[in-house]
Amino acid sequence: MTTKVNLDSILPLVQKPGRYIGGELNSVHPDYSRIDLSFALVFPDLYEIGMSHQGLQILYHIINRQPGLAAERCYAPDVDMEEQLRRHDLPLFSLESRRPLAEFDVIGFTLPYELCYTNILTVLDLAKIPFRAEDRAEDFPLVIGGGACSMNPEPVADFFDLIVLGDGEEAVLELIWALRASREQGFSRAETLQRCADIQGVYVPSFFKPCYSDDGRLTAIEPLKEGYTEVTRRIVPELPPVELLTRPLVPLVKPVHDRLGVEIARGCTRSCRFCQAGMIYRPVRERSVEQIMQLAEEGVKNSGFDELALLSLSTGDYSNLPGLLVKLMDHFAEERVSVALPSMRVGTLTPEVIEQIKRVRKSGFTVAPEAGTDRLREVINKGITEEDLLTGCRDAFAAGWNVIKFYFMIGLPTETQEDLEAIIDLAVRAKKEAKGGRTQINVSVSTFVPKPHTPFQWHGQLSIAETKERIDFLKRNLPRKGFRLKWHEPYQSFLEGLFSRGDRRLALLIEAAWRAGARH
Repeated sequence: MTTKVNLDSILPLVQKPGRYIGGELNSVHPDYSRIDLSFALVFPDLYEIGMSHQGLQILYHIINRQPGLAAERCYAPDVDMEEQLRRHDLPLFSLESRRPLAEFDVIGFTLPYELCYTNILTVLDLAKIPFRAEDRAEDFPLVIGGGACSMNPEPVADFFDLIVLGDGEEAVLELIWALRASREQGFSRAETLQRCADIQGVYVPSFFKPCYSDDGRLTAIEPLKEGYTEVTRRIVPELPPVELLTRPLVPLVKPVHDRLGVEIARGCTRSCRFCQAGMIYRPVRERSVEQIMQLAEEGVKNSGFDELALLSLSTGDYSNLPGLLVKLMDHFAEERVSVALPSMRVGTLTPEVIEQIKRVRKSGFTVAPEAGTDRLREVINKGITEEDLLTGCRDAFAAGWNVIKFYFMIGLPTETQEDLEAIIDLAVRAKKEAKGGRTQINVSVSTFVPKPHTPFQWHGQLSIAETKERIDFLKRNLPRKGFRLKWHEPYQSFLEGLFSRGDRRLALLIEAAWRAGARH
């Protein structure tokens, strides 16, 4: 018998109640009389953001296909729902059955980006679960994590019983086996963690102790369990089976990416020195054209999406992109289903690719020079020249696009004032490639954040004042007509850098910020 949280009195009091009611097309509704192990999969941000996340959906379908298992979802509530739950003394709940999170056997957090860390505490507190793993008694759920930020989990390590490093598709099934076996043998929480530590890719923070010098510098992380001295990132040899992903969850509230996402490849052949994703998702693994077509056709049929996105770190590097696009366009052009290529690389927009894209409505064209000069692009190993960029823009305008988005970073190692000025010059020259007509260049600027496991991980980051100064320069000098400038908030970039490379002492800061009201 499971508890069901009654929301009747509070749903009328919150914005977008559809975030919390569940019942999405293709969602699963477990029969708990047949379930022996249950998971609550948590995305620590709003529903609209989490519903666009591929990793959570993959794990959701993997677990729910196994006999005796149930996986439900939970997203971080907005501040109005948080207030109502506290006012009515109601626990945070899963969407599918409105079951309190504390009643699940496992709570699995996705760790997608550093700035959501305080939301982890919101979820745990509303679920009435102690923040720190060491404070949880035997009857509390096991709290696990995984995702991009798991590659430096130390700032949040104290909050987790275990963290999976790398791909989770196989590791989650091995964890399930270990948890079931531990339960059958009557293992304690500590003994269960001992067993889980034997699984490749599983990091148990309590089995390691950080060591510091007298001046406060981290000097080592000391293993406490014999034979458990390092954790190797988990890598799946191939992408998840197609049949797992042909019934995508269809959101009730419009998400940030309202489309069918189809992962065509994982990993990247490029070696941009600033890019963490390019490092931690190696090696490259591709789906076949036939698999992608099956995912696209059945996914659209079973969801009703009118746009599909080909997802990869560099979609343009897919080995048979022209052939794939011919098949996709032949199938979807008459249905007016658009095909988005959100990570095209300059130089991969070949005439063959352009010809196919012209057959359907366009969803946007994005270019990522990252730096303003060829010199700085060589420093970061971007591998594209100014002429490549201008040719790509010329081809895009000729193919019918009238808005192009540029991504740049400021504060890259060795950046000079000349590199900053070149950002403006490059945007202006790109617009001239349109040869008439109403066109617009959107320039998006973010601050370089040194990430762990990249060649630039030990480089410095701009101060908040330096970041503001460089953004102000761009604001003053980028032409107004036909251009739009967007930038990442300097304070947020600073915090991202802090948590990207920080250690366990930051858990105290996260908790202090949360208690001071930091959300989302």
